[in-house]
Amino acid sequence: MATTQLQNDTQLDKLTAAVPKVFGPRGHAIMDYVTAGTFLAAGVGLRRRNHPAANCAFANGAAILGMSMLTDYPGGLWRVISFRTHGVLDALQAAMVAVSPALLGFAREPEGQFFHGQAALEAGVIAATDFSGR
Repeated sequence: MATTQLQNDTQLDKLTAAVPKVFGPRGHAIMDYVTAGTFLAAGVGLRRRNHPAANCAFANGAAILGMSMLTDYPGGLWRVISFRTHGVLDALQAAMVAVSPALLGFAREPEGQFFHGQAALEAGVIAATDFSGR
């Protein structure tokens, strides 16, 4: 497990090396809770006009909220996930946000653009975060 984690950390570090690191654990935690709230609010707003998009937004909001509450950073409640592991999970979650509209059949609808935009924003936050926790 430790070797796999080290490989994942190295890859994430390599992929984001050229981006200035403006977020530490506290700033990243704030962005996570804002992102979770954005997805949950979008779920409420979309529930009457696009059920797949609303459900996807609720699922992403709940996933981000849950992961944030389990992360070892300011704002984490149970601290069972390291901040570095959180970064890898964030990258996977952002990728799922990007492909979800196509998988659920609403990629060409306006709601799909919300998810594509959220994925891009999440990728930016991930890239701008120093996951070493310094």
